[in-house]
Amino acid sequence: MKIIKRNGAEAVFDNEKIFAAVSKANEAVGEADRISEKDIKRITEKVTKKCDKLSRAVSVEEVQDMVEREIMATGAFTLAKTYITYRYTRELVRKSNTTDDKIISLIECNNEEVKQENSNKNPTVNSVQRDYMAGEVSKDITRRILLTPDIVKAHEEGLIHFHDADYFAQHMHNCDLVNLEDMLQNGTVISGTMIEKPHSFSTACNIATQIIAQVASNQYGGQSISLTHLAPFVKISREKIRRAVISELAEAGVTDEAIITKITEKRLRDEINRGVQCIQYQVVTLLTTNGQAPFITVFMYLGEAKDEETRADLALIIEEVLEQRIKGVKNEAGAWITPAFPKLIYVLEEDNVRPGSKYHYLTELAAKCTAKRMVPDYISEKIMLENKVDKNGEGHCYTCMGCRSFLTPYVDENGKPKYYGRFNQGVVTVNLVDIGLSAGGDMDKFREVFDERMELCHKALRARHERLKGTLSDAAPILWQYGALTRLPKGEPIDKYLYGGYSTLSLGYAGLWECVYALIGKKLTEPEGEELGLEIMRMLNSYTAKWKAEENIDYSLYGTPLESTTYKFAKCLQKRFGIVEGVTDKNYITNSYHVHVTEEIDAFDKLSLEAKFQALSPGGAISYVEVPDMQNNIPAVLGVMEYIYDHIMYAELNTKSDFCQMCGYDGEIIIEKDDDGKLVWECPNCHNRDQSKMNVARRTCGYIGTQYWNQGRTQEIQERVLHL
Repeated sequence: MKIIKRNGAEAVFDNEKIFAAVSKANEAVGEADRISEKDIKRITEKVTKKCDKLSRAVSVEEVQDMVEREIMATGAFTLAKTYITYRYTRELVRKSNTTDDKIISLIECNNEEVKQENSNKNPTVNSVQRDYMAGEVSKDITRRILLTPDIVKAHEEGLIHFHDADYFAQHMHNCDLVNLEDMLQNGTVISGTMIEKPHSFSTACNIATQIIAQVASNQYGGQSISLTHLAPFVKISREKIRRAVISELAEAGVTDEAIITKITEKRLRDEINRGVQCIQYQVVTLLTTNGQAPFITVFMYLGEAKDEETRADLALIIEEVLEQRIKGVKNEAGAWITPAFPKLIYVLEEDNVRPGSKYHYLTELAAKCTAKRMVPDYISEKIMLENKVDKNGEGHCYTCMGCRSFLTPYVDENGKPKYYGRFNQGVVTVNLVDIGLSAGGDMDKFREVFDERMELCHKALRARHERLKGTLSDAAPILWQYGALTRLPKGEPIDKYLYGGYSTLSLGYAGLWECVYALIGKKLTEPEGEELGLEIMRMLNSYTAKWKAEENIDYSLYGTPLESTTYKFAKCLQKRFGIVEGVTDKNYITNSYHVHVTEEIDAFDKLSLEAKFQALSPGGAISYVEVPDMQNNIPAVLGVMEYIYDHIMYAELNTKSDFCQMCGYDGEIIIEKDDDGKLVWECPNCHNRDQSKMNVARRTCGYIGTQYWNQGRTQEIQERVLHL
């Protein structure tokens, strides 16, 4: 059994410390108020049994709460008072300096919460530790100075989650939709060096990777680029190669047009191969200033091309991207594995989704890629045009800014739609499960608590907004001066881009499944549960609409991709409400509106149901279906993809892609319990449990993650059922 210490470190549970603490308090009271050694042993045993029954690591605070209750149960109220006073005094001492202790614990790699906050960060690497150290200092400043006590308290108690507090001290924002077209066509500046318009496709790809790295180092969320912005450089390369081929063949007396075209296209394909390879390998090998590869999404949308020639060239790029991703990248053992980045999004449209359509061959390739490497994810052009309608009444199809964070439709001062160059200011998430349990089944009470939490979220979101106000363009030149977002003069504030819908502020939500079950004992998959769930979604949207109308700030509802927070929320709920069957009996809560991972449901029924909720989550959402190995059943993958096109805006298929470096096993690496009850990853072939000697790829929140997950997320992965 494990215990989580106050600094986040995980240690072996030692009940002798309970006995010693109660004994010390017992010695501090008068003899008439003391209890016997036998009573102290009985208290120790009861608390130990209660902790063991929880089947999870308990916190020191939880243990001390149990001790207090057991002391009072014996009638020793003076002793209980002394114990509580001792706790309070020690808490004051600890609060004088908690940051140093946390930093030391993460450097020694035993901080369970901090070190596994991000599943794509290896906590043993110096650059990651440096980022975490800076993050702890930032969080300390945020708690003590930048946020009001009520927001801090709500965050610590798990009522809300103030995302990315480790970056809040700086004037940084969340996600970006990078205007790669502007930067490539009009030039940019990187680290003080002028980068002019590239003269070939391969050079454009190289510059794109440098832009990606710079952007990632100046914000903390995901970013997206479109392959459409690279497509015009295929034509430039074709013309350049063609001139060279004509010159070379002329020397040999060859002027045959067919031969010239054949050689030109072959060399062009080679250049496209090199350019795409540059993007793939540079992205996975780059380390940004926060100690990880850039959280980059690559968008593949044929309908975005401006003419048929560009569309055909874009198809060449998409084909190469998919071919290379199917192949994968080599790990340190030389085995081909699934990289986490770049994330790929493929748009399903009439020209590619049906058998016999012009570009269906790309869709077949995408299906093979999904079966082998878990990407791409799929956007339905058909459904998105219905869901994303601007004030001119026109629907639009565009990429998210990261794993699921979508901008809302926007029309600029010239009446034209604009998406590239926009961003998200930040996220605050409400714990819906806590509201549901706090109501105790009383819907009037639910609405009362709901209103209180919404105002708290609003206040926290405004803090994010106010933190960005007054930021000068000099803070991140690549973003504000050199085209990634806009081109402001030096020294100019970014304030105008924080209003009017240009950027978004995201109200996140988590645990809709458990919230509904806590209120009425029904699942979202049941008619009554579905009806209540949709009503709660409409309530959430009513608040964002109200705030937007009052403040001219684009608040948008966002289906939060909980990572470490799924564990934190679960622990806070268990501490506040105990174990409630179907609600708090897991070490995780469900992301956004998703059907619970243990629920037996058909893939198509799941997508149809979740489409209703996704339409009410305009700030971002993604649905998924859990599938077995599909490499030998591509027609089934294509069937799911066609269903996505007709029924839901944004969805993905979750497969598995693992490798054991100890024995070369490339099947599914499984989750087992160690002797202390901790969930660990294990190779079923050689029983290797060394995380550094394996490659595990799973989707956790939209992005592909690796094996650096906390216990809550690991349990959630273990309990997933197949939908196909």
